[in-house]
Amino acid sequence: MTFSRRRLLRLAAGAPFLPVISRYASAQSYPVRPVRILVGLAAGGTTDILARLIGQWLSERLGQQFVIENRLGAGSGVATQAVVNAPPDGYTLLLVNAANVLNAELYERLNFNFIRDIAPVAAISREPSVMVVHPSLPTKTLPEFIAYARANPGKINMASAGNGSGPHATGELFRMMADVDMLHVPYRGGAPALTDLLAGQVQVYFGPAPGLIEHIRTGKLHPLAVTTATRSRALPEVPAIGEFVPGYEASTVFGIGAPKSTPDDIVSKLNREINAALIDARFAARISDLGGTPLVLSPLEFRKLIADETEKWGKVMWSSNMQRR
Repeated sequence: MTFSRRRLLRLAAGAPFLPVISRYASAQSYPVRPVRILVGLAAGGTTDILARLIGQWLSERLGQQFVIENRLGAGSGVATQAVVNAPPDGYTLLLVNAANVLNAELYERLNFNFIRDIAPVAAISREPSVMVVHPSLPTKTLPEFIAYARANPGKINMASAGNGSGPHATGELFRMMADVDMLHVPYRGGAPALTDLLAGQVQVYFGPAPGLIEHIRTGKLHPLAVTTATRSRALPEVPAIGEFVPGYEASTVFGIGAPKSTPDDIVSKLNREINAALIDARFAARISDLGGTPLVLSPLEFRKLIADETEKWGKVMWSSNMQRR
């Protein structure tokens, strides 16, 4: 077959537009098969619940299953590594949580750089922790606790879910900013820490709100404050630590990430659909039930938030001499 000069020129002129058409088509057709969302923590916790909520929303909106896979190990490091190594095609995503920003400073020999190797897709929410104490502790308000801790240095046992965990970092930030001396007691997870707190073996814990609210309502634990900058809708009568310790703020940011080099059009499509969930009244109410606040951000805004959180908690970890792994 031969081509006229005019037809060859037409084909050549159209060639530069082929990649654009291809990228447009990929966004239009995505997803054409099930998508995995990897969660680095156990089923049943806040991270897992949020993954399943957003997965169900995306399944209904995009017509393909978004399957949740729990990959445990190394404080979400196993799940993150799996996403880093996955093809950048939008079919393997990561539920981003506080451990991702803490691990950058906690682990000395990670095989990846979270900020470099994970593309921010969309934020989901900012979740508070609650500073709770066992009822046997003779303090009913945060000012009373600070005064008691200063008068009894090293005598209050602060439980955590492990060295370098979110509850540990949150408690260390409070210890530094409130100028109090507490004994850190690390556990292998939040569940055993909470068990000993309920038994009175330890006196204070900075834990995720969803796992503590029922114990607060039944009087088994006493809330002194929430860790976000403002009060939580879930516990409106509980003050924020910042009301007594100026500048204090500690919360967990959740979101969705993807392997770096994931096409921008796929990232944009996912960002748009996730943000649609966050402004939906019923979906936002589910997040509020967990004690959180929806975060509607662009991928660039989410990237900046991750960078800011990493820098902030890196300083806390170095200042408190947390043991590196």
